[in-house]
Amino acid sequence: MTLNWKTLITITAIATTGAAFAGGHTSTPEETAMKVRKAHMQLLSFNLGVLGGMAQEKAPYDAQAASIAAANLAAMAGINQTGYWLDGTDTSVEGSRAKAEIWTDPAGFEEDISDLAGASTALAAVAGDGLDALKAAFGPVGKACGDCHEAYRAPRN
Repeated sequence: MTLNWKTLITITAIATTGAAFAGGHTSTPEETAMKVRKAHMQLLSFNLGVLGGMAQEKAPYDAQAASIAAANLAAMAGINQTGYWLDGTDTSVEGSRAKAEIWTDPAGFEEDISDLAGASTALAAVAGDGLDALKAAFGPVGKACGDCHEAYRAPRN
């Protein structure tokens, strides 16, 4: 079954909204924020996995699938995440891997989020133009993810 990009973006929006809605009715604002940001990260991860599989040649290159995943990634990376990162939702809370540096270095954190959005937008512009174009544009996306995770995400316990 092949889904078009509009369908995938709709599914992404429903999943994110559903998580926020469900979490908002059963949780504190902090718990809801953590649930929503985890859902957001899962959607980013899913689309990165599609693209990474192709870029690493572990999956066959498919221009349409690459374009869809890259468009989804760019859309998700461009979402304003302000409401996801509430004070009191750092590693002191069970289930959170968010380092306190998110709140002590907000400019650096915002810069990393902006880097991901820019790199994802650039990837979306070329993802359907062939494997070489995908590979070249995927590197900066991976770097943006890694830079943010290194500075602002604690390792799994």
